[in-house]
Amino acid sequence: MSGNPLGLAHRLLGERRPRRSFFESFIRTLIIVCAALAMVLSSISICDGHWLLAEGRLFGLWHFCTSSNQTGPHCLRDLSEARVPGLAVGMVLARSVGALAVVAAIFGLELLMVSQVCEDLHSRRKWALGCVLLLVSFALSAAGLLSFVILLRSQVTLTGFTLMFWCQFTASFLLFLNAISGLHVNSISRPWGPLSEC
Repeated sequence: MSGNPLGLAHRLLGERRPRRSFFESFIRTLIIVCAALAMVLSSISICDGHWLLAEGRLFGLWHFCTSSNQTGPHCLRDLSEARVPGLAVGMVLARSVGALAVVAAIFGLELLMVSQVCEDLHSRRKWALGCVLLLVSFALSAAGLLSFVILLRSQVTLTGFTLMFWCQFTASFLLFLNAISGLHVNSISRPWGPLSEC
């Protein structure tokens, strides 16, 4: 046991983690903000679900709508009425993986924020796990988009995709970009110090 309190204090101070640079803090904050934006865009897109307008028919994850000058838009929850092979079953898959993508993004974003609020020995691991969850969210989101396009490949045109489809596409891109960027930032930054700052 040391009898020198001053020496003990110096040793404890020496164990403190060096402060991160402003640039690193800014990049991590930007990743969190962009991941949150992607999660919001994906949530809105999944909830609305109307992704493709083709020949007066509106195809969505939840509804199929037709419109006419006499009756106006008429929407049906029974997607088999669209007379597209496999559409009813395929849309169950598309919206399920889309919803799971939002859930994975929520947990990933939570881990990213917690790792920055409470900086300790486990912060880097939490950050890395959050980024991995964002990658999982991207994979699920991309699978949902791809399933939708494959199911309606005969009706798909580039100008037929609605704003909600492009919101989901943008969200998927942001999830991928932020996950890869977050993992890269984590790999090149210095390890956290042993003392918690919570």
